[in-house]
Amino acid sequence: MANSGTGPGSITPDGSPVEFYLLIEPGGEPEIVSAALAPGASILEIGSGVGRLTHPLLALGHEVVAVDESADMLAHVRGARTVRARAQELRLEREFDAVLLASYLVNTADDDARSELLSACARHVRPGGSVLIQWTPAEQHDAWEVGRGRTTGNLTITLAALEPVRPGVVASTMRYTQDERVWTQSFWSRRLTDDDLRAELERAGLRMERFLTDDHSWVLAVRG
Repeated sequence: MANSGTGPGSITPDGSPVEFYLLIEPGGEPEIVSAALAPGASILEIGSGVGRLTHPLLALGHEVVAVDESADMLAHVRGARTVRARAQELRLEREFDAVLLASYLVNTADDDARSELLSACARHVRPGGSVLIQWTPAEQHDAWEVGRGRTTGNLTITLAALEPVRPGVVASTMRYTQDERVWTQSFWSRRLTDDDLRAELERAGLRMERFLTDDHSWVLAVRG
């Protein structure tokens, strides 16, 4: 079930091409997160990457601690404390007002890894604090099809391959292009229903409270 990536520049352990992620602008995610929190709330960002959400959240007045397992990703984060670690092994001995788990990490096909991710969220958020999760709801997961994508300027993102692996799990390959540069990123993902996610959160000691967006792709959960 190893994720993988190809293309120019550094590729992280999970297959993410660093140079490609440096090109992507946030699409409203920082505002979604900030609007759900008190002004100046402290945030632990798990899977920060190059700081695509970190930097706007800092500009919106939040203290952010950015966590990623890739030193190449973290080298591009500015203005935040950075911690290089696998999220599943993270133990900072500190609680935050909020924990952010973006980039659809919760849809990993590795059930143990998902459980460990949510446990990491739970042990780092204060009682009554918020865990904000970006995920792919089941209806969106079912709608994936090869060839779908989007173009912004000279940057194109396309679903290049999609193959069922077992019930509820698909293997996908994304193709990213900028002019003559091409990257791919391959990964397995699990289809999760609302009830699936709710149950996973409860096992980690979290309670699903509400959806933050009309398409249900952002969820707010609370500890306790």
